Amino acid sequence: MAIAPLASDLLPEPPAAKPRRRNTSHLKLVPADKALRTALRARCEAAAGKLDRSRPLGKEELEHLARGVLAEADLPEGYVGWTMVALASAFWRDQVAAVPYTRRLFLLPHCLKHAEGCPAEYDEFGLDCRRCGACTIADFRTRAEDLGYKVLVAEGSPIVLKIIVGGYVDAIVGVACLNVLEKAIDKILLAGIPCMAVPLLSSDCRNTSVDEDWVLEMINTEHAVPQVQTRTYLHLMRAAAGMFEPAELERLAPRLRGKERLSERNGQGLNGLDPLAATEAIAYDFLTKGGKHSRPFITLAVRDAVLGGGGTLPDGAERLRELPDHVRRTALAIETFHKASLVHDDIEDDDAYRYGDATLHRKYGLATAINVGDYLIGMGYRLVSRDTALLGAETCADILDRLADAHMKLAEGQGAELVWRDSLDKRLTPLDALKIYALKTAPAFEAALYCGLRLAGPVQNAAFVAPFARNLGVAFQILNDLNDWEADRHNKLLSGGDLLGGRPTILWALALEGLSAAQQEELARLMSAPPTPATLARARELYEAAAAFEKAHRLVDKYHQRAEAVADEVEPEELRRLLYYLVDTVLERPSPPPAPAVVTDLDILPAAAAQH
Repeated sequence: MAIAPLASDLLPEPPAAKPRRRNTSHLKLVPADKALRTALRARCEAAAGKLDRSRPLGKEELEHLARGVLAEADLPEGYVGWTMVALASAFWRDQVAAVPYTRRLFLLPHCLKHAEGCPAEYDEFGLDCRRCGACTIADFRTRAEDLGYKVLVAEGSPIVLKIIVGGYVDAIVGVACLNVLEKAIDKILLAGIPCMAVPLLSSDCRNTSVDEDWVLEMINTEHAVPQVQTRTYLHLMRAAAGMFEPAELERLAPRLRGKERLSERNGQGLNGLDPLAATEAIAYDFLTKGGKHSRPFITLAVRDAVLGGGGTLPDGAERLRELPDHVRRTALAIETFHKASLVHDDIEDDDAYRYGDATLHRKYGLATAINVGDYLIGMGYRLVSRDTALLGAETCADILDRLADAHMKLAEGQGAELVWRDSLDKRLTPLDALKIYALKTAPAFEAALYCGLRLAGPVQNAAFVAPFARNLGVAFQILNDLNDWEADRHNKLLSGGDLLGGRPTILWALALEGLSAAQQEELARLMSAPPTPATLARARELYEAAAAFEKAHRLVDKYHQRAEAVADEVEPEELRRLLYYLVDTVLERPSPPPAPAVVTDLDILPAAAAQH
């Protein structure tokens, strides 16, 4: 049965106990006095010492603790962000200490360099920092490298998370402004990845400074095994991502037509390749490219949580090495269906880029891309059906039925979008847009959740799956629309692409609802006008005039809170905590694109990590 939003979806919610989206700039003040910063750090260390170290801190819990520390010290709430970083660093110190120096990453911002007179030049890898002693970067870097750290001079958390998940390092110590560290809490600390950081003394991106003694103290944290180790999702994240490494992918799903990889053909593409092997080669190449692997992670993590959460324990990596291949292949199938939907979606929308590369239909032609998408669908079903003996006939049938249901709902949602796109009447209500979203996005999360439950054994209670997936999926799709206006550098690379492609979005519906008749007509003309910077700028002005962006954010808040409310009632505790984690991390809020990453010493990492 199709999942349809209720009419109440657009009604105001009662005040939430835990507000989600707000302006946090007033909470990012840095204590100006060094003595005050030192005293506040001591209070944070004392508070962190009383905490349960067996599980990661939640973001709300961390903020609550920070406010408590400030209240006891009779200090203003403007220091909340800075205090959260100090608390988190104190909390994770023992876990960072458990990681040898050679497995730690030291992260520095390029804004610590002296802009005037800096002898370093930008090469193909970024800032070619020299040990000239002209700025603190060289001092910190020298000490870290002497101890064995890997060092990066970069901005933002996405590249760091990929490096961590890739298995190159196990802990992070770094320096950044509070704006960047706020994202790091969302992306890294919630996953249970050991991390310590020192905030910059200002958020200016030029010639800033930092408490140097604190940085050196952090770098010099001695290697030691803690009494209690904190649970982490890192092992499960690595297990999910590792399935898409070329060698592991081919071990789990051996090719039938040949072993030659497109990446090893020295730019020849399909030239000279056995025609019978071409579709398979393109499909396998696409499976190994990009993506966050959120859906296979969900499947593996849900199964693990129901079975006791062993994969999140300190020896989780060893435990997950024993993960049965039929479990891995089911999780792999979830991503295979997702990748197939991306290929077909890119065709239907005529998108030019995916994962920073040309889309398959732009690279190989429309017919070939359609065929590759079809191949990936068949591959997904085969990955499950061929393991009937290991899964059990009933389990296999349940999983295949859930996958087929998700596949059909996705097609219905995409079909509704296409009918609207090709119609003459571009009227769309917010409720209509939400109905499409519930069909397009939620079923994939629902399938990933259910498969994880089913792989753990007979399902005792799956009532939470549909409402949780629906709220998560709708919020995720709304955020995707918002990200479309931020020129996503890691995916489609084009700001406002949904508007130019004539696709029905919640932003379009909210704009129509809030604009005058004349403005609605102007917006409709812009959709069919040539894509120019002026066109997009005017469309943005109309969206802002209708408060479409702000209203969309409020809808995200609502669905975020609803997903969390569903999670509140879920047992066991390990599964409930996983659902909270998914809400906080899948629903990543958009922000203006960061400055281009400035990276040094990329030779310390495999080229694959550098490409991300």
